[in-house]
Amino acid sequence: MSVWDILTTYYPAFLTGLRVTLQLCLVIWTGGLILGSALALAGVKFPKGVGLPSRGFSFFLGGVPLIVFLFWLHYPVQAMFDVVIDPFYTAAFTLTIVNIFSVADIVRGALSDFPKQYLIAAKVTGLTRSQTIFKIQLPLILREVMPPLLLLQVAMLHTSLFASLISVEEIFRVAQRINAQIYRPVEIYTALGVFFLGVCLPINGFALWLKSRFVRNLSEQ
Repeated sequence: MSVWDILTTYYPAFLTGLRVTLQLCLVIWTGGLILGSALALAGVKFPKGVGLPSRGFSFFLGGVPLIVFLFWLHYPVQAMFDVVIDPFYTAAFTLTIVNIFSVADIVRGALSDFPKQYLIAAKVTGLTRSQTIFKIQLPLILREVMPPLLLLQVAMLHTSLFASLISVEEIFRVAQRINAQIYRPVEIYTALGVFFLGVCLPINGFALWLKSRFVRNLSEQ
């Protein structure tokens, strides 16, 4: 069987797995971007009460392999509290937590490194606080954070494959199940690789274009 034959024969199963993968990523991306940005803003405003603990937890997450964190939340936590949790929710929660703190690190860095001379210049020219935020700070900070945030979300799409290890029926687990039936690993995993290339390459290219087009060292402007 060719790659095309596998895709046409098993496309209902692949579409089901794709739907689960996209649902998982939608939760991860939405929660991570919104809550991570909010955490970064709170950390800058309250450096001791919020910023320090969030940086500490981010440092802790960086030292724990994602698969260990995922398994710990799924198996030991359920055993300790004698509950059964749908693995989809465990994976969504775990990966969203990782995304939140990763987004917060990026946004916090851009906020902390924002040149003070821009704010001084805005005050001298008579801009109000809201004008300074929406006409100066927000556009420049977005230019700084957009490329790394896009690349981070691509990385989170890749890490969503770990959900298959706790039996989430996403696209990688579907591919494994099909391979167990017909044992055509070259064709099946090539098809899976083509799918990820089709999704991720345009996002990567857009992020790199943004970086070359918009991102500059703000301190040198």
